[in-house]
Amino acid sequence: MKIFRVVLQVSDLAAAERFYSKLLGLKGRAVGGGRLYFDCGGVWLSLQDPGKKPKANSDDLYFAVAKLEGFHARAKKLRCLSKEDVHGESGGAMAKRPWGERSFYVEDPFGNPLCFVEAGTEFTGRASAQE
Repeated sequence: MKIFRVVLQVSDLAAAERFYSKLLGLKGRAVGGGRLYFDCGGVWLSLQDPGKKPKANSDDLYFAVAKLEGFHARAKKLRCLSKEDVHGESGGAMAKRPWGERSFYVEDPFGNPLCFVEAGTEFTGRASAQE
């Protein structure tokens, strides 16, 4: 079994395409029916306009990325860095979290929370050299 698609609801597909293309550094692919897909390494990120008020995800969607600084710079330019407190530090700051991940948090224009984690520092719940 594997997860192959994750859906985020948005209210404006064109605005979502511009935002996510800039943030992820990827080009989206329109697939019809108010949906846009981004290939995120084996799992498709599907942005969907439900045609009514979208429901934001209740928890973060996590991306493991090789060059965290580049993603942080794009998020800063898009003014979407989180202002939330994460264990005593700004969620929008690149920081090593208590569980070992080096990460930062953002919120998309539609209220969906996202987190970008430096590849190699992902906490998976398994014993690792970080613990």
